[in-house]
Amino acid sequence: MSWLLTEEHLEDLARGAAVLGTGGGGDPYVGRLLVRQAIRECGPVTVLDPAEVDDEALVIPTAQMGAPTVVFEKIPSGDEALTALRALERHLGTRAAATMPIECGGINSMIPLVVAARSGLPVVDADGMGRAFPELQMETFGVYGVTGSPMAVAGERGETSVIDTGADNKRMEWLARGITIRLGGVAHIAEYSMRGAEVKRTAVPRTLTLAHTVGRALREARERQDDPIAHLGEVLAGSLYQHLRVLFRGKISDVERRTEAGFARGRATAKSFDGRHELDLVFQNEHLVALVDGEVRCLVPDLVCVLESEQAEPITTESLRYGQRVTVVGISTPELMRTPQALAVFGPAAFGLRHEFRPVEALTTAES
Repeated sequence: MSWLLTEEHLEDLARGAAVLGTGGGGDPYVGRLLVRQAIRECGPVTVLDPAEVDDEALVIPTAQMGAPTVVFEKIPSGDEALTALRALERHLGTRAAATMPIECGGINSMIPLVVAARSGLPVVDADGMGRAFPELQMETFGVYGVTGSPMAVAGERGETSVIDTGADNKRMEWLARGITIRLGGVAHIAEYSMRGAEVKRTAVPRTLTLAHTVGRALREARERQDDPIAHLGEVLAGSLYQHLRVLFRGKISDVERRTEAGFARGRATAKSFDGRHELDLVFQNEHLVALVDGEVRCLVPDLVCVLESEQAEPITTESLRYGQRVTVVGISTPELMRTPQALAVFGPAAFGLRHEFRPVEALTTAES
């Protein structure tokens, strides 16, 4: 069912998007400010249910690209993604009927809303990652046959570039990453243009609605003084993300983070409150694997989410700090993202991890 997004939805949506972003996807707080300004200037946004998209309608997803650590220093003006969309429309010789997120996590849940508000287009309630991933070829769109290029890249000064690598989405990512680095580490993009029928076949459905539901669930549980993580598990049980597992509770003891080749890479460790157990997290923009005492408890494409222990506010990889008290949870991804074809594109091996994928619900038992 389609719905109208207003300024009142944004705080919950940003919180939920940060959870689904698995620590990455860019800081949704910045995105929330950009959407708020766009809605105040241009009016609310229609969030279009994928089932209601005409099969022949042209949908062009829009996003921000680059290292999340850079966004703190290079806050967008809010026009860059729309500039990319218009550049791709000119290249294609046609206009989009809607835009859509490429990922539902972090700031990239927000960028298409800015585009939608400023252009008057609806935004489709679906995405191509079901979380956040660091590279552009890591899309369910591409897994199931949609090509990413031609894509348009836009910089903060109005520069645009069009990349066309045919069906080679990985080379498209490599070229776009190089341009993004030369634009200062952050750019905005329009890519994976497709018809409505392809959206229905390849996208993870209703993830904007899910992000809003997740953020609202955490807030309402806190207001009732209930356990927000337990309530989040109950909410997710009725969704495509059925399983939540608490992986670890403790305090961050070390963070190693660097911006390298257009990504925020690093690792973090934490000690349990009783000092008996240790958590190790590895991230590339997003958390990729969580190990407890050397044993894998959750790994990509399932979601590893770091939450502040008292309020269950999500903590992004660029915000991890020594001494933070955290609860780390694992969340299962939809089956669409666990097929052999999907795991070949964004499973553990795609990140150079030696671990074989096993679902989080098989790796960690549910807490009572």
